[in-house]
Amino acid sequence: MKHKLFYTFLACEAIACVILSLAGKFLFQGFSVVMAFPFEQIGSLLRMLSLSGSLGNLVSIVIYSAICLIPLIILFLLRKKRKLYAEDTLLVVLSAVLFIVIYYMVNPGFLSNFLGSSLGYGTGKAFLGVIVYSVLVSYVLIRITRLFFSADAGRLQKYLMILLYALNIFVVFFVFGARFSELLDSFARLRQSNTGNEDGLGISYVFLVLGYIADAISTAMIIPVVIRGQNLLSELSSDRYSEMSVICAERLSRTCRLAVVLSILSNLGYNLLQLVFIRKLFVTDSTILMPVFSIAFLLAALLFAQYIRETRQLKEDHDMII
Repeated sequence: MKHKLFYTFLACEAIACVILSLAGKFLFQGFSVVMAFPFEQIGSLLRMLSLSGSLGNLVSIVIYSAICLIPLIILFLLRKKRKLYAEDTLLVVLSAVLFIVIYYMVNPGFLSNFLGSSLGYGTGKAFLGVIVYSVLVSYVLIRITRLFFSADAGRLQKYLMILLYALNIFVVFFVFGARFSELLDSFARLRQSNTGNEDGLGISYVFLVLGYIADAISTAMIIPVVIRGQNLLSELSSDRYSEMSVICAERLSRTCRLAVVLSILSNLGYNLLQLVFIRKLFVTDSTILMPVFSIAFLLAALLFAQYIRETRQLKEDHDMII
């Protein structure tokens, strides 16, 4: 996939996530939380169909059953093509979970009885959505690891490139979908917990946005790191001993360092600003950022860059001797 086309896709994804989050909060009630999509919408449509009459109720039951049985149908088709593996049992689990989740999406009034009164309406739906996605993601990831062990070097590079694309898609969704939706929820919580003091909440709203930006920076910096990694991977697949491979590896190292520094400074700056305006804030959220994974990735990138540089030097020396 061309980089420019993929960048355009990521931009469209970010805009779509923001629009859907705003629509769910301010335009209609059929979209309360991002993580409940599309199960909440399916439940709402099935409920409308069920309440339309006897025929509509019968059709909604058929559609409900068909949707929930999709994983089992996939399992049946896989059985015809290849032998089943242990992780394929997760498709049975996914089907069972879908029956439960969509039922409560169709009947949201039963959510409090099922999940308890401690969880709010939107939080309950988000919890159910997360359960479905956790099963689905678990199955996909375990299947991917099995593919890794049976692939050659060329296929491994292709799989890694696909995973890097998927990682960027997830990062955009997390920043502009899940985290942005949480920001909107924090606005509502702030307003509800400070009834009568609405005039003094302006600075608190600003700091909620600043906190979102600080968190978004540390997460979104994964995108340029991944892009540098993709460039390096493409160059290595063409010629692992080329000068451009060394350059791409060094660029990856510098981008990793920039990501770590920006993440630390954004978190530090946000904490210091809260200290300056602490007397005017109705809500604070001070955290200590410990980017252990980012630093480990930086060290790995530096080591990899050094390895590529030394390997290329050895090849040049070998070619001179020959």
